[in-house]
This record gives sequence, C-alpha cells and structure tokens, in this order.
Amino acid sequence: MKWQQLILAFFASISLIFAGNALAQTDININNTNLIRFGGSVTVPENQVVENALAFGGNVTVSPNARVLDTAIAFGGDVILKKGARVEADAYSFGGKIVQEEGAIVGGERTTFSDRHGMMDGSNRVRISFFAQYFFNAIFRISAAVVAAILGLIILNTSPQFIPNLATKLRQHPGLTALWGLGGIVGIIFISVFLAITLIGIPLIPLLSLTAIVTSLVGSLAVAVFVGQSLVSNRNWSLQQQFLVGLAVVTILTLIPFFGGLIVFLVNMFGLGVILLWKLGREKPQIATE
Repeated sequence: MKWQQLILAFFASISLIFAGNALAQTDININNTNLIRFGGSVTVPENQVVENALAFGGNVTVSPNARVLDTAIAFGGDVILKKGARVEADAYSFGGKIVQEEGAIVGGERTTFSDRHGMMDGSNRVRISFFAQYFFNAIFRISAAVVAAILGLIILNTSPQFIPNLATKLRQHPGLTALWGLGGIVGIIFISVFLAITLIGIPLIPLLSLTAIVTSLVGSLAVAVFVGQSLVSNRNWSLQQQFLVGLAVVTILTLIPFFGGLIVFLVNMFGLGVILLWKLGREKPQIATE
C-alpha cells in the first residue's frame, strides 16, 4: 500500500512537471500590468506598456518602443532592450547580462549578478556541447554527493535518530510528503515573485533560495536513508552503510542523461516535503541528547 502511494506521488510529480512546461508556453499577464513567465522568456510587444516584466529561466526582451514602467528582471537569462525600448525604473539580470541597443534607456539601476563573462558577445552565444554540459553537471552532482555524505555522517553520529526518523516519516506518508514538497515549491515560487515585484524584497531572494536549498539538502539525507534501507533491509548493515548505499544509488540515477534532472527534482521535492511535514506535523523526530 505504501509503495502504491509512492508510485501515485511519482506520477503526480510527473504531471506537475508537464503541466508546468505547458504553462511556460504562455505569458501570464496579471491585471494587465505584470508580465511573468516561468521556465521561459518574456517579450514585451512593440509599442506596449507594462508595469513589470519578469522571466524565471529565460530572457526578458523589451521590443522597439515598448515601455516597462517599473522593473525588468531575468532569472537565468538576459534583459534585452531593443531600439527605442525603455525601462523607467531598474533592470536586473541574475545569471545573464543586460543588452541595450541604440536608443534603449534604463531610467534607474542596471545590475547583473554572476555575469557570464566570455559566454556572450551581443546576441551571439558560445554554445557548449552536450558532452561538456554533461561533464560539468556530473562533476557538480558528484561533488554535491560528497558534501551530502560528509554532512549526513556527521548528523548520524551526533544525532543518530534524527535522519532515520525523517526517513520513517517518509516511508509512512509518501503521498503526504510529496504534497508538502509540491506545496513548498509552489510557495517558494510565489514568494520569489512577490519579493521581485516589491523591489525592496529583491535582496531577500538569495536568502530565501539559500534557506530552501539547505532545507532540501537536509531532507534529501532522509531520502537517501529511505532508499538505502529499502535496498538492504534484509542485511545486517549499519545505518551509516545504508545511508551511503542510498546516497550512491540516488547519485548514480542523477547522472543518467535527461532522466537525472527528474531524479534531482523528486529528491528535492521529497526532501523539502519531509522537513515541512516534520515541522508542521504532530510527531517530530527524536534528537539524541547524548
């Protein structure tokens, strides 16, 4: 029955991903003033006026003679101002750069974070091959697994019951954990949008992201224990060994091209969900005091 719930949660997650991809194909115009897109680029049409233009995972392009009365923000992309375009307030790019054609104006600040020097020349990008991308992603994920292994072993030695009890909660309530995780992800997205629109909340976005990453990381340790216990439950292995086996299996799955990204999403979702379920549930994992 528990495995049926876990499979149901898995397919629910797949459905959410495909629904999100479908949503990303259409601009979301809030009250005809805020143009927002998740997982893609935003384009302010020629001669149109909007209050804010935000893209999560793409570029913000302000067409010729179009105006953005407040801010243009691109997360993971560029802010591109065509000839005669105007941003009355500020333009921000997280992970990209700001490109202004002749006659384009930014009335306030124009700021980039983690600018990709050497990766952009005007609108011409230097394309990295699939194998190079895979290599760097693999190095990153293996390095993250090493950090998770060290952190997990430290927690298991100092608070032996904490992570195992989280894993038990995940085993008992996989569907509920998935719902908490999905809810947490949606909540983080909407809070990020709110902070971005309010301007004064922009400095809080990195803090929110860091909090979400740390929470998901700690929860993912419980996911690794859950996987390890499921695979070696009939063997007389220590908790540390079960954890390392589970972490190794999860890491190997994340290295599979195309499929690995889905595994990363699911691990983070269940990790975030089990922490939220623990904090907001009635029973909490016991923390050793010795």
